[in-house]
Amino acid sequence: MLGGVSRRTVRYYVQEGLIPAPLGLGRGNHYTAEHLDQLLRVKAMQEGGRTLDEIRRAVGHEPEGPSERPVSGERPSRSIWRRISLTPGVELHVAGTVRLPPPAQLRDLAEWCRALFVDTNNTHEKEESDHA
Repeated sequence: MLGGVSRRTVRYYVQEGLIPAPLGLGRGNHYTAEHLDQLLRVKAMQEGGRTLDEIRRAVGHEPEGPSERPVSGERPSRSIWRRISLTPGVELHVAGTVRLPPPAQLRDLAEWCRALFVDTNNTHEKEESDHA
């Protein structure tokens, strides 16, 4: 690739608002010389040690705040979340900006959830059979 980055990286840069979306849709999408220039600029800033937020400000794309809604036709902002399955049917969703507790504490939380939901399910099933 001319920009020296993977297609996945290009898609990520588009999602993050660092370079404009390609022209066209689906398999017919394509990038122009302006896209390549912007990609090389972003890549140079990143290699220079700048953070994505700094690069976003430099290219004129501030991240959207939580209260801002995308204008019709614009892509909504993206955020990274981690999904941790604690027990069947119970998940913990943690924003990518939040540091996870140590694995031992996550295991304790999962065990607590398993005990809580197994007890709750057993109690609920027992109540249903008592009423039948």
